[in-house]
Amino acid sequence: MHSYSRLPVAFERGEGVYLYDAQGRAYLDALSGIGVCSLGHSHPDVVETVRRQSARLTHVSNLYEAPEQAKLAERLAAITGLDAAFFCNSGAEANEAAIKLVRRQAQAKGVKRPVVVTVKGAFHGRTLATLAAAKMKGARQFAPLPGAFKQAAFGDLAALEQKLDASRDACAVMLEPIQGEGGVRPLPEAYLRAVRSMCDERGLWLILDEVQTGVGRTGAWYAHQHEGIRPDVLTSAKALGNGVPIGVCLAAKTLAFSPGEHGSTFGGNPLASATALTVLDVIERDGLCERAAQTGEYIVQGLREGLAGVSGVREVRGRGMMIGIELKRACTDLVGRALERRLLINVASGKVIRLLPPLIMAKTEADTLVNTLSSLVRDFLRRKSGGKNAR
Repeated sequence: MHSYSRLPVAFERGEGVYLYDAQGRAYLDALSGIGVCSLGHSHPDVVETVRRQSARLTHVSNLYEAPEQAKLAERLAAITGLDAAFFCNSGAEANEAAIKLVRRQAQAKGVKRPVVVTVKGAFHGRTLATLAAAKMKGARQFAPLPGAFKQAAFGDLAALEQKLDASRDACAVMLEPIQGEGGVRPLPEAYLRAVRSMCDERGLWLILDEVQTGVGRTGAWYAHQHEGIRPDVLTSAKALGNGVPIGVCLAAKTLAFSPGEHGSTFGGNPLASATALTVLDVIERDGLCERAAQTGEYIVQGLREGLAGVSGVREVRGRGMMIGIELKRACTDLVGRALERRLLINVASGKVIRLLPPLIMAKTEADTLVNTLSSLVRDFLRRKSGGKNAR
């Protein structure tokens, strides 16, 4: 099916922060497979783990004990402080599991139609429930959609409080600490702490969707840790497997599924779990959370300097290696123009250039990214405005 508007390039191999096409031309990857390959391409530790584990055992199903999965669950529990893990294959599946968890528990408490409250601009996946939760544009073509989702304005605590107070059946709040598809929009400082308190006061659960912000992307294992809080439910995927599909829904033990309530054929199989363990090992061993914070700050500062005085640029923002450049006009054309310059980027929400570089990116490669992208943006805005935006 033609589900994707693909760019005119096919990659044959990757190494570090570069991808290579059939002609052997190198492209600087500032997207990491949409935030997946945080250790870059063909990382030797990941390659060795996949080789070794695939030679031993790839899959047996969740009908049996899974030592690699249990070890991964323990490791993630130690990182997040959450007690229980349900493994699946993607972020959307992890978010589906999170919604099921809180609704199941609310039903057990006598709430007949449990409501989950989200915020505008959210993206939680492309299943029917996650489309409905985020109230995605165009979702109605897949109607009828699951109900019992409410939405508040982004970053507006008063609006969120009003939604919670107006719904007697509210059971949870579901948020991304930084909206990815929504345009690399971080929640305001202290917002998460206020929502945590709001949920505690009302006896609600806090679900954090860290599918894109997790596993070191923002300079911490998970973005909520910058705020010093703990959610009741946390979802993670993307970078956890560095290209091997894996997702996880982490929760407090009191929320955990019982046998028969949920399941996944492939979720957390030996190959995926062993790979994820290696990813966590490498991030910890090589100090990649700290490196993401430092290199990300270096890139943001470089872009701010490189685009200073360009009136078509609204803002350069981000945290760690999750960076957005918001322009005053639509800029999807820049993806193709960047490709011509052997640079891989993405545009989210129509006007925001989204950068999700590998956490291993060196400063020399960051300089190439900053210089190439600054030149592209200046040239793009100059052409669009007849030269008025030139520095």
